[in-house]
Amino acid sequence: MYNEEDSIQLSALQHFLFCPRQCALSYIEQVWEENILTAEGGVMHDRAHEEDFETRNGVRIERGMPLRSLKLGLNGKADVVEFHKDGFGKWLPFPVEYKHGKPKENNCDKVQLCAQAICLEGVLGVSIPAGAIFYGKIRHRLDVLFDEALRKETEDTAHLLHEFIKACKTPKPVYSEKCENCSLVGVCMPKIFGRKQSVEEYLREAIKE
Repeated sequence: MYNEEDSIQLSALQHFLFCPRQCALSYIEQVWEENILTAEGGVMHDRAHEEDFETRNGVRIERGMPLRSLKLGLNGKADVVEFHKDGFGKWLPFPVEYKHGKPKENNCDKVQLCAQAICLEGVLGVSIPAGAIFYGKIRHRLDVLFDEALRKETEDTAHLLHEFIKACKTPKPVYSEKCENCSLVGVCMPKIFGRKQSVEEYLREAIKE
């Protein structure tokens, strides 16, 4: 369990798994730069939060719900939470995250969504088996099952993220193709300061420490 003052933005989970240096620049050094992709992503999230709630085809849709978990030490907002009635007439939450791009090679987006589910479970006292991620680039909604493996990865990543932020150390850049679409590429300068180590190798070393 974490204290309220130790709480970290839930979105940092996705940044941490996607690129530890990006996470450090954003959440340790407080650096932020806008580009066309972040601007379009911001518009997508603003649209998702336009109304507080609505009911459509028997599904209650809540937007911008506050999220909090002392177990994970995270807080934030859900883009959309759909409430579907189960076989017993009870409302079951189904979190939906909106992403501007397309599915990633690793689980960074799924971990972020799973963390939202864990936050909702703690507040609402229910078990949430699944959610979905809508990707704007491919205009497709990907269902995500919150199985034991993903839940463990989410909890482990949250604890590792806290240690990472507490250490207050920005890792050296690791250049890859994804750097070209990052709004921080001009600040990070991965081609100039990069090193021959993958993100996966960095995370493995961090976990060992």
